[in-house]
Amino acid sequence: MRLWLLRHGEAEHRARSDAERALTEHGRKEVRHAAKHLRGVALTKILVSPYRRAQQTAELVRETLGLQLPLTTLDWLTPDDDPRDVLQQLDADAADELLIVSHNPLLGSLAGLLVYGHLQQPVILHTASLVCLSGDHLLAGALALDALHHPH
Repeated sequence: MRLWLLRHGEAEHRARSDAERALTEHGRKEVRHAAKHLRGVALTKILVSPYRRAQQTAELVRETLGLQLPLTTLDWLTPDDDPRDVLQQLDADAADELLIVSHNPLLGSLAGLLVYGHLQQPVILHTASLVCLSGDHLLAGALALDALHHPH
């Protein structure tokens, strides 16, 4: 299986709430660039944070790639969720080519947990950074870091 982690693109600094922050035009460009790294990948599932900027990011990925795949919005993919809890939840959502669109610090910590087996070494992610992890089992320390793409 391969697990793709995409941090949302650059978002507005202010909104009525953190959950309502929208992508900036620069953020949209970052996401379109990141999506190009997913060309040719047969995504089987897309899981998305309920926050507006993550939803917009996932929609842009679908648009850029011409995908009809539905987005699955999950309340446990927000910035401050515990990566250990997310890993337990993900077991039920395992797929051959799974894309998760969410936030930091969650995604960086989740990537570190999956690769190194602990939370002390998160993977550094910028806005619209894309991580590719692979392995046979979705367990802490059981996946390999195959690629890390940062926006230019």
